[in-house]
Amino acid sequence: MKMRLRIVIPVLNEAGHAAGEGDKFRKTLNALQLLREQGAELIVVDGGSTDNTWALARALADQVLLAPRGRAAQMNGGAGHESRAHATNDARSGGPTEVLLFLHSDTRLPANAHALINAALNAGAAWGRFDVQFDDSHPLLRMVAMMMNLRSRLSGIATGDQALFMTRTMFEQVGGFTDLQLMEDIDLCSRLKQVAAPACLRQRVTTSARRWQQHGIWRTIFLMWRLRLAYFLGADPNVLARRYGYTSRAPQTGAAVAIMAKAPVAGLSKTRLIPALGAPGAARAQRKFTLNTLHVARQADLGNITLHCAPDVQHRFFRALRRICGTTCQTQPQGDLGHRMQTAFEQHFADKPSQPLLLIGTDCPVLAPGHLQQAAHALLEHDVVLIPAEDGGYVLIGMRRLVPLVFQNIAWSTSEVMAQTRNQLKRATVTWQELPQLWDVDEPADWQRLQQLEAAT
Repeated sequence: MKMRLRIVIPVLNEAGHAAGEGDKFRKTLNALQLLREQGAELIVVDGGSTDNTWALARALADQVLLAPRGRAAQMNGGAGHESRAHATNDARSGGPTEVLLFLHSDTRLPANAHALINAALNAGAAWGRFDVQFDDSHPLLRMVAMMMNLRSRLSGIATGDQALFMTRTMFEQVGGFTDLQLMEDIDLCSRLKQVAAPACLRQRVTTSARRWQQHGIWRTIFLMWRLRLAYFLGADPNVLARRYGYTSRAPQTGAAVAIMAKAPVAGLSKTRLIPALGAPGAARAQRKFTLNTLHVARQADLGNITLHCAPDVQHRFFRALRRICGTTCQTQPQGDLGHRMQTAFEQHFADKPSQPLLLIGTDCPVLAPGHLQQAAHALLEHDVVLIPAEDGGYVLIGMRRLVPLVFQNIAWSTSEVMAQTRNQLKRATVTWQELPQLWDVDEPADWQRLQQLEAAT
């Protein structure tokens, strides 16, 4: 059997905000690069992270997608929306059979996972899972893993820690994951085993023991037993999820997004990076930053996106975005940064007075769709939202109504921007919320920081 493997990893704030916090996630992605070389496709599906998860995944995955928070919704999103007929036609035509592998972000596959799955399918299986072990050698955790594997083998039910895999045909036949906040893996396996028995591979995946370590092994064991028993007795999985510690989803909110972008002209864009990159290299960096920012805004899926272009919309880069991507472009007016930003808000509210607007630049490589969603949500209760930058400015400002005072008497491109903006907000007597600080790329040192972040392989 020819197999096309699609690995789907649901994530949420796996990388941490500080250096070193994303080591487990980084190691998981690094370990999957061999499978990518063997033809597997790696899809990371983010549930709205506001740390470095998005940036790390973007460097090491084939696709990074955004989906509503919750493993079930994220894994369905990563699996894609191909129809059952499409999957069946692949098999009938003699093409490769698409196989979906759902992997937790802190779980490592055995080195020969591709061959093991292929062998299981060639032996007649349509779905299966691996045995599991923890990355902690504590005797009690070894016992827990042994009991998990034995229970799964006897019951035909697996957990997400065991790296579930199945043909797309089987996945579509049972209807994918039910949109549950907890027990989505148990629910799926219950439906799968009604169609076919699983392949219970004895080779082990290695999963993180961090939850057991944080909450205590015995306490976690008893909690798992209680939750599982309550589920089998008919308790609502979404209620059980809150007992397990999952936070509820924030309601989806809408907002338009304005992106302030400069044309990638050598010698005129990202000039402070020229000593490190040269003029052409700095222009290429500007082009890359703009494309990445557009991708982030589209993934956030909040509302209309407008690219505010400098010096005008006639540069071939902007023309290409309009022609190929359908991007809405407007020319920035003359004047300082404050005037140009204020004009963007004025134009938006003149046309859509009841719709909030988020305004961003293109220089923040760690800005993720989750940040935009978080900012839009903040505008439900506040007039203004800001994401401060480490250099004293800000990487995002959003408003639900025009507050022109925040653009006046500001020393733009200095370390005083954020402090002066706070003073202006106080003078305007409006409410505002500041989200966690991010960083942008202006100087060669910032570029080096970005290279270190991306040098994850």
